[in-house]
Amino acid sequence: MDHRFAALVCGRRSKYVVLVVWVVALLALGPLAGKLSGAQDNQTSSWLPASAESTKAFDQLGSFVDRDSLPAIVVYHRDGGLTAADRAKAKADAAAYRTNTPHLAGPVVGPIPSKDGTTLQTLVPLHIDPKSGWNDLPTTAKQLRATATAGAHGMAVHLGGPVGFGADQADAFSGIDGTLLFGTLGIVIVILLLTYRSPVLWVLPILSAGVALTASQAFIYLLVDHTGLTVNGQSYGILTVLVVGAGTDYALLLVARYREELRRHEDRHKAMAFALHRSGPAILASGSTVMLGMLCLLAAEMNSTKGLGPVAALGIVFALLAMTTLLPALLVTVGRWVFWPRRPTYGSPEPTQSGLWARVGAFIRPRPRAVWLVTGGVLLLCTLGLTQLNSHSLSSAQSFTGTPDSVAAARVLQSHYAGNETDPVYVLVDSARSGEVSRQLLTAGFSPSAKPIVRGDRTLLQTSVSGDPYGSSAFGQVREIRKVAHGIPGTHALVGGTTAVTYDVQHATDHDSRVIIPLTLLVVLLILAVLLRAIVAPIVLILTVILSFGAALGLSSLVFHFVFGFAGTDPSLPLFVFVFLVALGIDYNIFLMTRVREEAREHGTRRGAIVGLSATGGVITSAGLVLASTFAVLGTLPLVAFAEIGFAVALGVLLDTIVVRAVLVTALTLDIGPRIWWPGKLRLVSDATDEQIASDAERDRVPAPVHH
Repeated sequence: MDHRFAALVCGRRSKYVVLVVWVVALLALGPLAGKLSGAQDNQTSSWLPASAESTKAFDQLGSFVDRDSLPAIVVYHRDGGLTAADRAKAKADAAAYRTNTPHLAGPVVGPIPSKDGTTLQTLVPLHIDPKSGWNDLPTTAKQLRATATAGAHGMAVHLGGPVGFGADQADAFSGIDGTLLFGTLGIVIVILLLTYRSPVLWVLPILSAGVALTASQAFIYLLVDHTGLTVNGQSYGILTVLVVGAGTDYALLLVARYREELRRHEDRHKAMAFALHRSGPAILASGSTVMLGMLCLLAAEMNSTKGLGPVAALGIVFALLAMTTLLPALLVTVGRWVFWPRRPTYGSPEPTQSGLWARVGAFIRPRPRAVWLVTGGVLLLCTLGLTQLNSHSLSSAQSFTGTPDSVAAARVLQSHYAGNETDPVYVLVDSARSGEVSRQLLTAGFSPSAKPIVRGDRTLLQTSVSGDPYGSSAFGQVREIRKVAHGIPGTHALVGGTTAVTYDVQHATDHDSRVIIPLTLLVVLLILAVLLRAIVAPIVLILTVILSFGAALGLSSLVFHFVFGFAGTDPSLPLFVFVFLVALGIDYNIFLMTRVREEAREHGTRRGAIVGLSATGGVITSAGLVLASTFAVLGTLPLVAFAEIGFAVALGVLLDTIVVRAVLVTALTLDIGPRIWWPGKLRLVSDATDEQIASDAERDRVPAPVHH
């Protein structure tokens, strides 16, 4: 970072200008930030892959049915068999739904009895407003349940179907902003207290992170309002975790370098200018890497994944702005006392030179090859857990960490009914071929679940799948229906419905992984090559990132299967874990290797590796704990997908910071030596011997103060 800019941010007078600018911006943007939660778009089109067949079918459905309608399925069940009173109760409820339910989208169907006489189901089709319907679902579901449970007299009553699942998901997302924000801030505060051992210092990074989050939310809301950018529950929740976690990481790096410079400079303004000048490039490079990594998500087919890209990138932009302008201005304004009771005084020893990571470096130095071979071998063994990764079997009923009412309803329906007529598969075909398509579907075992609807030259056929409509067996049936419909020439067939949508989501996610993962690797490799002015070092670092990702996902798969008992993993898990671990994990590579490169210019690569580890090991570990903890907060949501992403990213970040960055990368750097900077000129700088490294380490225990 240019020294003049660094000095301007924290100058004796200019620091107040910086603070005033941020206060004015906060006053202007604060009211807009609160509107982002209400601007979320969780309707179907905000999640679907834009080019998928089910999306095209959804676009045409409006000519035949209310495409914004979803069925609520009220389920009545008694193990010993339904009584006459139970059947009368269900019949009366159906009549009540016909007359008292607002936003009905069609006739109430049922109650439909099961063959064994233990269960009844009533279909209540509801129109769901594209904008506000998601938030209204819990209230609607509560009203339907209240009618069904009143006077049940021991009969089990559940609300399922898409409305039931949607209501339970909306409940899971309700309060997501408060839950994630306060949970994340609480954990970060505890870690900062333990890291700084100061009752005051933690306030400034947290304040800066909060300002960054507010500003990013406001700016994103403006983009939603004026450009059509889509924000849904997924991207909104990840934004909170990302801004606070990554922003605090940047704060840790800056504060650590500032505290180091305060021991070398009497004037705190000059100390901050040097700290920002030295750490600024690493912070900016790290943030730029995360931003570009997130923007790689724009190549996704899934709308929800594509929308997350710019949302996350904008969050990082404001995290960078706050941590490189607001935080430095705050720190120099309050002075050294903010570090109390461990104030870094002028000329005092630098504790990192004799701390834990200095001792780790001393252990690695004589035996780097043995260390990286053992460490890499252990991580490689962890990747064997990928054999337990099953990202194709997580049905909607298995997507909750608990058993909400909609899941209970689904289990009862699957146990007592053969098909899913209430959740149809829609087949849109040219009218001239509709009869032939119907016959071929019937031959293939797919009976019609409703009469054909004709609108000019297009006809809507409806059938259903057996078993769990959101499971792998149902996906196979969707493929078979499409094979039949597309196999007849001239049909221009489109197959849609919720089962087809879920299948297309899985297929699009697989495509996104194949495209985005190599694209992200390429982007990160180019950034590292430019930053380090080398080719060998970026390739080595990328290989460690891939190994870290494989180990984290392998270990996570074992935990999901054998400890948590999850039935599978969300299809998006590998992609999201990879993007977050690579984009965020590369931060620690940059923090470490930029310091190693800085020291190598004067002392050689091997000495630079030891100094870089001892100087940054503590801050990288603290940053990793912060980021891991913030992602772990996602596990507080009762959704398996969020719990899996939170756990896997948290585990991966911890592996990255404690094992990969500190041990594996340091050992590789020591073993490869100056050649790691090939073809850059730094490879020509003479390297230090073991005796010189040990002598320099002893000398550096008390850094020479800078006199002015």
